[in-house]
Amino acid sequence: MSITVRQATIHDLDLIAPLFDGYRQFYGQPADIGAAQRFLRERFQHHESVVLLAVNETGEGAGFVQLYPLFSSVRAARTYLLNDLFVAPASRRRGVAAALMHEAVDYARAVGAVGMSLSTAHTNAAAQRLYESLGWKRDEQFRGYSLAF
Repeated sequence: MSITVRQATIHDLDLIAPLFDGYRQFYGQPADIGAAQRFLRERFQHHESVVLLAVNETGEGAGFVQLYPLFSSVRAARTYLLNDLFVAPASRRRGVAAALMHEAVDYARAVGAVGMSLSTAHTNAAAQRLYESLGWKRDEQFRGYSLAF
């Protein structure tokens, strides 16, 4: 399988929205392509995230990664949160996720970021193996907390 990874624009919404909807379903949300389109459209319109899109040889969306800009106060520098990574079921186990991860790191470095972070479900062993195989380290220093509204 031949894929190309590139930075997506709002013009790619029709390719990304079904993938994003699949991502949300993977994490237990009901299918809602309209919500996926609205959410992504707002991110593009407000320049609030960077979406990298993997496209296969027939022009279909094979996967995506979404990065959100953050800042490290301690390091006084930009970082990125790799918040979303999804590969279409038909494209899995073909190197798409690794290609997206490599492109995400290359993008962050190119714009001067000093690091990246991500989190995944404790039960998502496949993702954890991928991240560790690419040199990502599990955080043993800080404990994460969240507060839902």
